[in-house]
Amino acid sequence: MTAYLNAVGVTCALGRGQQAVRGAMWHPDSNAPGEVTDRYTQGRHLLLGTVADLPEDAALDAARAAGMAADDWPVNHRSRNNTLLLDALAQIRDTVDAAIQRVGPTRVAVIIGTSTSGIREGEQAIQHLSQHGALPQAYHYGQQELGSPALLLARVLGTRGPAYAISTACSSGAKAMAAGARLLRNGLADVVIAGGVDTLCAFTVAGFSALESVSATRCNPLSANRNGINLGEGAALFVMSREAGPVRLAGWGESSDAYHVSAPDPKGEGARLAMRQALQVAGIEPGAIDYVNLHGTATPANDIMEAHAVADLLGNDVPVSSTKPLTGHTLAAAGAIEAALSWLTLADNPRGQLPPHWWDGAADAALPTLHVAAPGSSLGRAPRYVLSNSFAFGGSNCTLVMGAT
Repeated sequence: MTAYLNAVGVTCALGRGQQAVRGAMWHPDSNAPGEVTDRYTQGRHLLLGTVADLPEDAALDAARAAGMAADDWPVNHRSRNNTLLLDALAQIRDTVDAAIQRVGPTRVAVIIGTSTSGIREGEQAIQHLSQHGALPQAYHYGQQELGSPALLLARVLGTRGPAYAISTACSSGAKAMAAGARLLRNGLADVVIAGGVDTLCAFTVAGFSALESVSATRCNPLSANRNGINLGEGAALFVMSREAGPVRLAGWGESSDAYHVSAPDPKGEGARLAMRQALQVAGIEPGAIDYVNLHGTATPANDIMEAHAVADLLGNDVPVSSTKPLTGHTLAAAGAIEAALSWLTLADNPRGQLPPHWWDGAADAALPTLHVAAPGSSLGRAPRYVLSNSFAFGGSNCTLVMGAT
């Protein structure tokens, strides 16, 4: 069974929509998207992959674009997280509506990866409580529930199939797509709206800062000088079905390190297992992969583990890059957003232009030598298969193999 990715909507630091994101991804200069701000770390300025072009009334605009009146948007679902999700939905709404009409609302599932949900709104509510002695009227605890994005989409679209969230940290978005493919394969749905969304909040930035994993400047994956991540935010949504489309989810693999609560297994056994499974499901050999989108967080432990795993399984010649210097690490949304960048690489790309790897070029002698896709790199032909890695806290690993049709 083939799971086709018929359409994608994406909102991230690179822009909103396929055209904006594609143009920014392949822009020839190296300016980092996002902004340097202390919005979440008072007195400490960090480079963050923010979605900066949302208007002040973005929430209402997103609701209208989703076909909702403002009064129809329940307070328990009102969050910046859901605003970004509705923005991604608006980009593919015609395709979504046509799919629902074709198969019926009971045959459409919604699966969303998230980890922050409405934590930002909870932070603001606690600040209001400390200042005024009461929670604000605009706050509802449901805003923080992890299931909120999936339940909101099901409500907006009127679907009555399975609707749930996956929260496995940075593998969530990729795992939502793998879960969608399984629903299609097992006949439990005919269409799946799958993806991921996460938004910036003080809690997340403070947590990664406490782990000494955050870089104040642009992250530097694979470099000897790498010193941590840039956090980001965004959303990506796919329409998945058995109906032929421009890109297909050819394979997926999932594994668990069972090694440490936050550090990856330094031997990379779980990463290799996820990649091997994805290749097996796709029915292809490692040499068929034309490009690898690395998890590539620019933390010391992740990069050395992943570089060795990729070199051991796929060799040193396949082009690789980390797109996190372009988007920031969007946590639960990362797997879905990077799948969206892979989708753009496979669709309507006859020269095979590759997502660039922005770094300082200072190779780390402790890492195997990989074929890094420098800015402007291309295959010289249309790509056939792209592999995308997502590795999370707790050793939750997910690899997607996407293919052109």
